[in-house]
Amino acid sequence: MLESVLLVVHVLLSVALIGLVLIQHGRGADVGAAFGAGASGTVFGARGSASFLTRTTAVLATLFFLTSLTLAYLSAHRAEPASVLEKTAPAAPAPKPAPEEEVPQDLPPVPPAGDAGEQAPAGGAPADVPADVPAAPTGEGGS
Repeated sequence: MLESVLLVVHVLLSVALIGLVLIQHGRGADVGAAFGAGASGTVFGARGSASFLTRTTAVLATLFFLTSLTLAYLSAHRAEPASVLEKTAPAAPAPKPAPEEEVPQDLPPVPPAGDAGEQAPAGGAPADVPADVPAAPTGEGGS
C-alpha cells in the first residue's frame, strides 16, 4: 500500500519536474548575456536572484530524489520471492521415490549375463567360439 502511494507521488513529481524545466528560460537564450552584456557584474550574475520557478524546481528535484531512494530501499527489503517463477508457480512437492522391487523369496537368484559361470552350449564349445571349430581336449595329458 505504502509503496503504491509512493510510486504515484514519484510519477507526479517527475511529470511536474519535467514541466517546470521545460517552461523555464534558459541561460544561453540571450545572446547578449553570453558575451557579458547586461548586468553580468552583479552578485547573482546576469539573471539576478533565483526566481520562483528555479526554487520550485529545486524543491521538486529534492523530493524526486527522496522518493527514488525510498522506493529503492523498500524494493530491496521486500520479503517476497526474488524470482518471477517463484511468484507465479506454487512450489511443487518433492517427487516420491519409486518403491524398490522386491525379489520373491521362493525363486533362486539369477546370475548376471556374461558371468564366468555361464554354461556351454550343447555342442561342448564355449559360447563365443563358432560351432565349426572343434573344442580343445580337456584331458589330463601332460603339457
